[in-house]
Amino acid sequence: MERGGEEGERVARLGEKVRIGVLTDRENVQGEEKARSQERPRSEGKASSEERFRGKKSIFKEKGRGHKKGRGEEQNWEDPLAKDKGKGAVGSSYVATCPKMSAAGPVWPRLQVLRALWALLAVLLAPWRLWAIEDSQKCSWQVVLNKFQTVGKNLKSDRFFYQEPLGTVDSVFSQLVDSPIDLDKEYLGFPYYLKINYSCEGESSEALVRKGYLTGLKPVVLVTFQSPVNFHHWKIEKLQIQMEAAPFRSKAEPCNAEVCIMSWYTPMPIKNGSVVMYVDVSSNGLGPFIPNQRFQVNINGFLQRTRDDTLQFTVGNEVRGPRELARPLWYTEEQAPVLILGGIPEEKSILLTDTSFRDFFLVELSMDSCWVGSFYCPQASFTATIYDAIATESTLFIRQNQLVYYFTGTYITLHEGNHGSGSWVRVLANECIKKLCPVHFHSNGSEYIMALTTGKHEGYVHFGTITDGRVSFELLPRRWSVCEGIQGTQLPVGSAEVVICSITWATFIADDYNLLLLVEIEDSSTKKYFQVVSYDLVSDYLAVLYTIPEFIPDARDLEFLMILGTESYTNHPMVPTGMSYNPYKNLLFIWGNFLLLSYNTENYIYLAGFPKEQSIKYLVNSYHGDVAVVTETEEIWYLVEGSYQVHKLLPSKGWEVHISLQVMHQSSLHAPNETMVTLFYEDSKLYQLVYLMKYKKSWLVKRLVPVEQLLIYQKLSSGHLLERQGGHPTLSFTNLCPFTVMRLQDLPNPQTYTRQELYRAPPPHVLEPSGFHHEDSLAVYQGLLHYLLWLHSKYDKAGTGDRKGSGNAASLGTPLRPFSRCRWSLQPYADPVHDSTWRWWKNKKQDQDYYFYLASNRRSTGNIHIDMASYEKIYDLKARDELPERIFLDKGTSYSFSIFLTARGHSYQAEPGREGSTYQLRSQVDLGVVLADPDCVKVVVKEKAFVNRNSLLFRVTLSDKRFCFDQGISGHHLMKTSILVKVVGSAGHCFQDTHQGPRMQGNLMVPVLIGCPPGKRLAFDTTYTLEYNRLKNKQYFDCVHVDPEIPCFLFRDIFYPFFLIQDLVTGDSGRFQGSYVLKVVGGGPTLDTIREYSEEEIYRFNSPLDKTDSLIWATKNATTTEDSVFNIMSNQSLGIEWLCLENSPCHDTVPHSFFAPEFFFKVLVSNRGVDESTYCDYQFIFLLHIHGLPLSAKRALFIFWKIDNIIISESYRTHTSPSKAFSSPSGTESGSNPSVSSHGISTVAKEKVAGCI
Repeated sequence: MERGGEEGERVARLGEKVRIGVLTDRENVQGEEKARSQERPRSEGKASSEERFRGKKSIFKEKGRGHKKGRGEEQNWEDPLAKDKGKGAVGSSYVATCPKMSAAGPVWPRLQVLRALWALLAVLLAPWRLWAIEDSQKCSWQVVLNKFQTVGKNLKSDRFFYQEPLGTVDSVFSQLVDSPIDLDKEYLGFPYYLKINYSCEGESSEALVRKGYLTGLKPVVLVTFQSPVNFHHWKIEKLQIQMEAAPFRSKAEPCNAEVCIMSWYTPMPIKNGSVVMYVDVSSNGLGPFIPNQRFQVNINGFLQRTRDDTLQFTVGNEVRGPRELARPLWYTEEQAPVLILGGIPEEKSILLTDTSFRDFFLVELSMDSCWVGSFYCPQASFTATIYDAIATESTLFIRQNQLVYYFTGTYITLHEGNHGSGSWVRVLANECIKKLCPVHFHSNGSEYIMALTTGKHEGYVHFGTITDGRVSFELLPRRWSVCEGIQGTQLPVGSAEVVICSITWATFIADDYNLLLLVEIEDSSTKKYFQVVSYDLVSDYLAVLYTIPEFIPDARDLEFLMILGTESYTNHPMVPTGMSYNPYKNLLFIWGNFLLLSYNTENYIYLAGFPKEQSIKYLVNSYHGDVAVVTETEEIWYLVEGSYQVHKLLPSKGWEVHISLQVMHQSSLHAPNETMVTLFYEDSKLYQLVYLMKYKKSWLVKRLVPVEQLLIYQKLSSGHLLERQGGHPTLSFTNLCPFTVMRLQDLPNPQTYTRQELYRAPPPHVLEPSGFHHEDSLAVYQGLLHYLLWLHSKYDKAGTGDRKGSGNAASLGTPLRPFSRCRWSLQPYADPVHDSTWRWWKNKKQDQDYYFYLASNRRSTGNIHIDMASYEKIYDLKARDELPERIFLDKGTSYSFSIFLTARGHSYQAEPGREGSTYQLRSQVDLGVVLADPDCVKVVVKEKAFVNRNSLLFRVTLSDKRFCFDQGISGHHLMKTSILVKVVGSAGHCFQDTHQGPRMQGNLMVPVLIGCPPGKRLAFDTTYTLEYNRLKNKQYFDCVHVDPEIPCFLFRDIFYPFFLIQDLVTGDSGRFQGSYVLKVVGGGPTLDTIREYSEEEIYRFNSPLDKTDSLIWATKNATTTEDSVFNIMSNQSLGIEWLCLENSPCHDTVPHSFFAPEFFFKVLVSNRGVDESTYCDYQFIFLLHIHGLPLSAKRALFIFWKIDNIIISESYRTHTSPSKAFSSPSGTESGSNPSVSSHGISTVAKEKVAGCI
């Protein structure tokens, strides 16, 4: 690289956004030393309240922004110069602003002065936070699980097994008489706490924790619940809850001081339907710098409690000592709480973990593993080795020899009961299974697994379905074997008769219900060839998609080669061994001693960078743009999706440098002798499980594979040049990255697209001067958190109505309480405030000042103060400097963001212009966009050049095309696709330094889910409906007995219903503008007599085509469904007129009191098939109370006649007994009798009327 470019790069690293013409080495050193000396004492400042709440790492980033809106903030996205004055680049913590310079002094030194000031400013405002991080100790969080009963007493970690709520906290709440809680409610708690500490290299953890507490450190804990597989049983939602850990003194050891050993604690919440939880721990910005860390805290349903109250495994017996094994890790992505690994030679043992290998156990399986060979399933030798092991949400599968077993764990939070197996269950007992193939993604509420057979069913696949822990298998194809189906015209030209046909691998594309099979065929001439065969499970159609070339293509000096059939080949045979499919990118990999990829299963690309002398054992995919493969010789190769260059990570020169540095640091994660057990991705990072041996000791460790660092080392070792400049040898490096700065701008608020619901729940305040919590305050924290999540569950369930299969049984924290068909479950009325926590405090807010007075004077009961305002749902999360993990798009919606790039060197070149212009400038930096499904989504990229800054701004807008998805329930059957935005030539060459190490830049891959996003619902807007009906009808008469939960509407008034679309994620609530169909599907004169109507009755009571005088209602709207069976309604409808014709259930309703009859209608509202404004299939049922129903003429005449007869009869009796009236001794007494008898007449009349009807 030229010197100018090198100096420019150096300045970019120091100041990121400051552009300087020349910076000498001396100025660089002096400025750097000055900046360090000035900024080191400020390395521990205070974060803003917003960032403390979110627990961000870069807590000083906002200091470059002014509180007042500057001129730059008025600019649109096309002017990044103004925005750059107030925003920092990604990875930097400070922003430089250029002050206006004074014109005083000579003119000639002004340029030098400016340069010197710019250089000084660049150094002073360099990312000093990164320097502080590098100079500080390396610290890390430590999180363990403790049972409720052992809080503060247990120094070890408990296993996550108990799933039932605890009622012990209710006794503590009963004592809080002066607190804003409802003492009539039952408060429950969770069975576990999270115990949080931290440690740093070279210091005592106990002393560090005390120091951190005294300096204001508070761990912020964010728990993320993973949605369940079976969305027919549980509601699909993406839920998070943020807590603040409470300090607590340990009671495990005696202590004479005020504080000896302490830790922080938070409740560990449990949500029905979720067995996988992610715990993110971050700092509040005070005290020492501790990087954010993520932990998996999963429920282990493969444990049982013994008589002595200890836990043991149900799948087998735990044994000691690690074992050497090497197998791929197979599981359902993001759903499996327990992972297993087999492959231990000659032992029927597996590695088992419920923390993603932070800790693990070696378990010897307790199963009957005998094998009896047969003529159709020959078995040459017997072995105890577990060859294949697959983990799903609640079930484990293994293959030993040619036998398949499964074990279903005990997960009452999933199954609402004990569906555990109790022992290993053998399946496919009469089959000879040679291989199990995993399915990494669930679909349609189930998980899947495939078993490949040999022997009598060669050429078939046993397709397994797992739903709620229940396992079933189906033999596919249904009509004939794959080998029989592809013979004849499907065979390659010139092939002889087929002698051997076998399926070697199977991949299931869940969204398409399609099987991709890798079939090996050998003809009578012993010639082998392989085919990719497709089988459609719906149509039972079998087709050959591709025949793999017999030999490896000759692709000398090429990174990749498109296989067209005209290329030359080597004499090295192609031997495929497996396949992998990425549903987000429609990307199929076929591997063996080669690597093929295809985006449409028809055209294939050969990656020439992988050596044909190696053979791939398995492939792992992050599904976020990264792929790694492991060879039979334990080599690791790496590929960035969207590029075609394959990088060798291990062994490599970069790996040698990395190992040398680790040895220098005496790392415990490396040893002279080591064997890789498995390779897997976790949170888009590549990890190894490695078997280490040193000094006659052996152990297993999980360690990160530093992909970016290895690539940097390899670039430095191969891309340097030693040349002589000015009489001195100079070492220069070639940087192939086309840009120096890349950052994201104008990111929208994430929750609209990520659909992530977030609650904030801090602990109650304790009034003790030391600030330490006690058992009662932690129990109150448990109860408050449980009640908060129960309110969330109740509010969500109210929006699902009583729809079958809509997931209305989802509840939080009450796993043993089945869903009850309560009145509110049938009435999704919109609350006046669209917030699930509103009902919690609505009756206590008026006394908020009183509770604060008690707390400020330390008079709160139990020294515990509950701040009502601190328990809330967060709707306004701000975007960070990165794209979301995934986004959801509804019909016609868009997602936009901007990318700012500063090119390396001189980027612009003059080119002949168009239409009369002499020249136009064109940048050498190009941005490419790859869409996985261009027929379903589109992208628009707008470019704006800033020549004076050698920069470009790209505005990227991704939009749905409105026709690739049918209507679906919220969160159900979403279509997987993705967008890849890449800077051309950046893959594997561009990196950004962060406090967590280098990060790859230039490739941005975002999974996209098209359909009805989670967290949306339709609700009856009672408030506006009442107002509008009163306005249109000029009157409103409520029921005599008013029910605030169910408003009344008068029969003779025209009914105008209105509905709301409520977004449970963002808090938005707006009028539903689409079309819908309204049906009365049930009803009764009282709540207790409501019955469901049959399909035939629903037609007669609601259809305008009915000719049987059975209509309940009618409308003047002329719009109907395509079959003209039902009316289509909207906001512009002319209203509903209640009819209750002669054969309808509400006709001639019998009154149960002296007042007019009333009726409760069970009303179904659905936009299915009639609304083109959304992909959401909104459907819900609510109760509608109608009063003032008319009586039939016959019944009205009969009642009038009966009442008239009663009145006449009573009057006759009164006038025919005068002697009794005048025999009274006093006139006053005599005068009182008529009034009494008159009152008695009306009462008797009422009773008789009620009794005779």
